[in-house]
Amino acid sequence: MLQFQPPGFGQQVIKTSLGVMVYYEPLDACGGQPLVFLHSLGGGSSAYEWSKVYPAFTADYRVIAPDLIGWGQSTHPARDYRPADYFTLLSELLDWLGEPAVVVASSLTAGLTIRLAIQRPELFQQLFLVAPSGYGDFGLDYAQNIAARLAGIPGLDRLIYQLGAANELAVRNFLEQFLFADRRRLMPETVDAYLASALQFNAEYAALASLRGDLCFDLALYLAELRVPTRFVWGEQARFSSPETGKRLAALNPEFIQPVQIIPEAGVLPHLELPASVIGLLQAALKAEA
Repeated sequence: MLQFQPPGFGQQVIKTSLGVMVYYEPLDACGGQPLVFLHSLGGGSSAYEWSKVYPAFTADYRVIAPDLIGWGQSTHPARDYRPADYFTLLSELLDWLGEPAVVVASSLTAGLTIRLAIQRPELFQQLFLVAPSGYGDFGLDYAQNIAARLAGIPGLDRLIYQLGAANELAVRNFLEQFLFADRRRLMPETVDAYLASALQFNAEYAALASLRGDLCFDLALYLAELRVPTRFVWGEQARFSSPETGKRLAALNPEFIQPVQIIPEAGVLPHLELPASVIGLLQAALKAEA
């Protein structure tokens, strides 16, 4: 949503096989190497998630920050989303760029990006991933948790979305309780941006697919096949997937995955909570691979 983008950014669109995808880029876009920022897949997610980080890279890179299909202001198809949908979408986006990209992603999107990088390594120059996960890692059965099971009940799923994601109180509570380590860092703008995304027409389809576990998989089964230089970053107090899990995942492929870098006193979204720390780590990663 353009109103939540940093000054100097504009909104553009590209057509994909799943619908029209909105993306954000600087009005005076640089012609450098593509640097793509991909948001996570939870209620209210959008490109805003990375908006405190990507302005720092506009002078040297072609910064692209999309609202993925089903999120933000992009098309929201009424469909049962599966991992293959995101492989298709991300492939089309990266093909459209015309050259290998540095891709920055978080959480489940980061896990899906790893799987695409295994399938199509030619699309990627480097991966910088915050808490990548399939939420079924090392045999964990996400679909058996109570939230996933309730979200699979027709009718009740829409009620859960309305009460748990599509109102200001629920958005604020979720960000404070689950995504931020220190609620004092949560800005009103962040609540507004997440709520605006959650209230988009048909926004519940993608969000409920994520909540039900339709997009989940065991990332540990794939990592040994990765051949793209990769860095993992984890908030020290991240919920859902812990830094210890991240270290286990990274250890499966030490040739291509650097040791996990931990950001102290940060939660699931260090790029919103402590953006300066993430900017510094990303700058170092880009310099190291230059």
